[in-house]
Amino acid sequence: MTRTNHPPTRTEALERLRAFLPHAGRDYTARRNYDLPGHPHVSTLSPYLRHRLITEAEVLEATLARFSLSTAEKFVQEVFWRTYWKGWLEMRPGVWTDYRTSVRAAFNRIQAEAGLRRDWEAACSGQTGIDAFDHWAQEMTTTGYMHNHARMWFASIWIFTLRLPWELGADFFLRHLLDGDPASNTLSWRWVAGLQTHGKHYIARPDNIARYTEGRFRPKGLNLTASPLDGPPPPARNPIPKGNTPEPDLRTGLLLTDEDFSPGFTLEGLHPVTTAFLTGADARSPLETAPIVTRFTEGAMNDVATRFADRLGPVAGPFTGPTAPGSLLDWAQSHDLRQIVTPYAPVGPTADLLATCEPLLRSNSIRLVCQIRPYDAMCWPRATAGFFKFKAHIPEFTATLTRTPA
Repeated sequence: MTRTNHPPTRTEALERLRAFLPHAGRDYTARRNYDLPGHPHVSTLSPYLRHRLITEAEVLEATLARFSLSTAEKFVQEVFWRTYWKGWLEMRPGVWTDYRTSVRAAFNRIQAEAGLRRDWEAACSGQTGIDAFDHWAQEMTTTGYMHNHARMWFASIWIFTLRLPWELGADFFLRHLLDGDPASNTLSWRWVAGLQTHGKHYIARPDNIARYTEGRFRPKGLNLTASPLDGPPPPARNPIPKGNTPEPDLRTGLLLTDEDFSPGFTLEGLHPVTTAFLTGADARSPLETAPIVTRFTEGAMNDVATRFADRLGPVAGPFTGPTAPGSLLDWAQSHDLRQIVTPYAPVGPTADLLATCEPLLRSNSIRLVCQIRPYDAMCWPRATAGFFKFKAHIPEFTATLTRTPA
């Protein structure tokens, strides 16, 4: 099973799931860590899950309809890792805010420090002389994808061998990965650096890379004795967000964002007179988001607009950037809307953009209703500590899935 490009459609997501399912049990357990050409041993579903062209619940239900939980445990856990990271960050949004501040500070350093700029440019263009690292950098900037194991090796080399700021590496990923997710990306880079689990970092080792690339790479000159980075502990947890509920008698518009392109659960009982799109893809970084990412997002918008054309009414947007609040208000007023309903956007640039829109809408007597999926409402509150505490709840999560809307 080799599917290297990523057409941005739900049909493609379902086809990838269908092709992968026979391998989601023992095959995945045995071969998931191998980074091989074409990525034949992983699902490559992450860009679709990231934007919810297909949902986590759908993937889990299909997997568990074929395998027992014990047989498919490793793949099931991999799906839940993304859920865990989102829940963890929802309760600690200050980590995202601090990361964004640190990224801007790191880019200021690049302008002032010629050596740092040179090394950063070499890393981003895949010209460091470390063959494995350079291959992965070029693969990601070309395809928008990188194997999960390679991401760990790459981040470790970036931080501990090249000694570049981890925030610039996280930014590089977020700009170029089709599945670039604020929670998974930021917190995974923090984990490799030793900041997420204090004192526990990840060192990329040549023998490990050689084993899991089947000898394609055995990089020389890696720093194998680096200490974890030091930093403050994570902030105290906030309460988990609750979302809110539409009022049935208000004239309603639907707002779809790049965080969720499966609006079926939002449309249940809802009859929007119009729909708009809003995206934070262009705000992933202080630099330009890679065109391959924005094209994927635009294609996914077109796909959902086509699939739900008979239920969306006239479609506007996408709205993005500093003009989004005014554009959203103009759209709402032109259709005499009294409420706008949208799937909840988790912590990240799209949520940041929505946060700038809400006060302007409210001041014009327009409600913004953010609906949290039952799956998220079930899982996120359990992301209170490390993943191993979270995963103890996976049996109850999966047992509930058949009774929980996707």
